[in-house]
Amino acid sequence: MAAPLLPSSVSVLLSLHIALLLILCSSQVGDSCSSGSDCGTGLYCGSCPAAGRTKLSCIRDLAIQPTSIVKGLPFNRYSWLVTHNSFSILGEPSRTGVERVTFYNQEDSVTNQLRNGVRGLMLDMYDFNDDVWLCHSLQGQCYNFTAFVPAVETLKEVEAFLSENPTEIITIFIEDYVQSPMGLSKVFTAADLMKYWYPISEMPTGGKDWPSVTDMVAKNRRLLVFTSDDSKEASEGIAYQWSYLLENESGDPGIVPGSCPNRKESQPLNSKSASLFLQNYFPTMPVQNEACKENSGLPQMAQACYAAAGNRIPNFIAVNFYMRSDGGGVFDVQDRINGRTLCGCDTIAACQAGAPMGACKDTGAPNQTTSSSSSVNGNVYSGTIEFKTHSTSAASNTSIRRSLVFLLRLQMTSLLFLSFRL
Repeated sequence: MAAPLLPSSVSVLLSLHIALLLILCSSQVGDSCSSGSDCGTGLYCGSCPAAGRTKLSCIRDLAIQPTSIVKGLPFNRYSWLVTHNSFSILGEPSRTGVERVTFYNQEDSVTNQLRNGVRGLMLDMYDFNDDVWLCHSLQGQCYNFTAFVPAVETLKEVEAFLSENPTEIITIFIEDYVQSPMGLSKVFTAADLMKYWYPISEMPTGGKDWPSVTDMVAKNRRLLVFTSDDSKEASEGIAYQWSYLLENESGDPGIVPGSCPNRKESQPLNSKSASLFLQNYFPTMPVQNEACKENSGLPQMAQACYAAAGNRIPNFIAVNFYMRSDGGGVFDVQDRINGRTLCGCDTIAACQAGAPMGACKDTGAPNQTTSSSSSVNGNVYSGTIEFKTHSTSAASNTSIRRSLVFLLRLQMTSLLFLSFRL
């Protein structure tokens, strides 16, 4: 005999309970997990033994694009995520037939980096095998044991992403060892990227604002390229990086707590000569298993560099192994920088399109705080920017969530039993 149909009121309640159950079963940052399917969108299941966190929990791996919420501001008002040595990918097979001997800085493809919200790429380019290659090498020379791929292949990944995402803007920073005539121009042309090129003649100088992201998208000037070789401005029309950006020291000198010295090629960080600021945050020797601990210390260094730069936000934050952290990682820091500067909220997720400064929506966490202490697990302040790391117990959140799931299942069982009695 066919089962009786559920009364409409019971059916509606059951549907609501199922929907709520699905929401509750989607874990958040810091919640316990046993596999990726236990975590919500933009999260993966991992651990951070280097920070003493051996139990699996949900860790963030996806950025919120600030321009998707707060639109139309000058490009230099936003903060973007950059991968250091974006091409130096663990597990990338050798293309030269020789086992590679070098350091690695990332663990997923450039395409995946861009899909996860990375908007800046650091690429080391060399002359090699009668072409321009991406190489993680030394002394300005690429070898068959330090080479990765021909540069055009990675640049074609960039072109594909820009083509598929017509409102996105990408910045490329080239550590430039290319000596072949017009070498860079040739590979960018071969990758069909010149149609997105932002012309050097229109780059602002003297600390002036950049055009709005809306204007850059409308004119299809969605690729910014900077080189470390100042001769390329005259020979190829490629912007010399330190004419347009301020930058702190890279490697170990750039991660000393409480210190943020400028790179020797750069003007002092508090200079008004440029309107873009690149913050490097990575050790000299990259270690994959240590990166989760290192990246979780970014809020404190962001505070130090913000102060050193005269209360200027980093427009670019460059890191190794960008997905590695003990929770929200570099993504949370980017969200908080963008939130405080673009709309006066603790996170970009609380910003509301078209709303006045300080009109924040409820995201489940307070948008105001009265604490003034600075600590690793508390609040870190710097001028108008507030960086906060959460100390809420993941175990407590998980316990509450499981209790609610149990109660909902009990109620659904009762509803189903009732429907067969009617």
